[in-house]
Amino acid sequence: MFSIEKCTLRVKDGGMNADMQMSGKGYLYVFMGTPEDAVKAEEKDYIKYTEKDGKHVFTVPVEALDKETDCAAFSKKKEKWYDRVLVFDAASLPLSAFREGTVKTVESLGIKDGEYKVNVTLEGGSGKASVESPAKLEIKGKKATATITWSSPNYDYMIIDGQKYLPVNKSGNSSFEIPVTVFDRQMKVTADTTAMSKAHEIEYTLIFDSGSVK
Repeated sequence: MFSIEKCTLRVKDGGMNADMQMSGKGYLYVFMGTPEDAVKAEEKDYIKYTEKDGKHVFTVPVEALDKETDCAAFSKKKEKWYDRVLVFDAASLPLSAFREGTVKTVESLGIKDGEYKVNVTLEGGSGKASVESPAKLEIKGKKATATITWSSPNYDYMIIDGQKYLPVNKSGNSSFEIPVTVFDRQMKVTADTTAMSKAHEIEYTLIFDSGSVK
């Protein structure tokens, strides 16, 4: 399997590279392109792995975030190029990684303290879950807090930036008060559901529409 267990993005002089740490050692090279392109290319154009702490690491150029990029991987066992697609997720980066003014926050939008409504979109999971929209939005001291109500009563906690949040209600569909760190782009959250045979954490993204705040 072509499984990336850790990825570090490095930015320098306007360019980006990613160090992809692999879970296994089954691939000798990667090539930024299709398998057909890789076969036609010269070996000097192949990206070889380096070994770090017993792990294989491929360092690849990153043209843009949130963009599907063709990547061919050469299997040591099969001696064959396989087609893969890489997407470097901007939502996984901390806000401190972005230049000032490139992301929309309460402060940059100039939203005054008070209670508002905001449209919110949920993505991820199996697609069966949803959240109520618009959601309640409270602004206080340049910080935004949204009340997220799920379409199910079976969510027992949420995690945002490593912080766990518990439901604020005891009956009905699960509701949480969570921080809104960014508007108009994906914000990663984790929600734990007890609806399955055993509790299971699921990764989602929420998008809060700044233009809908009223």
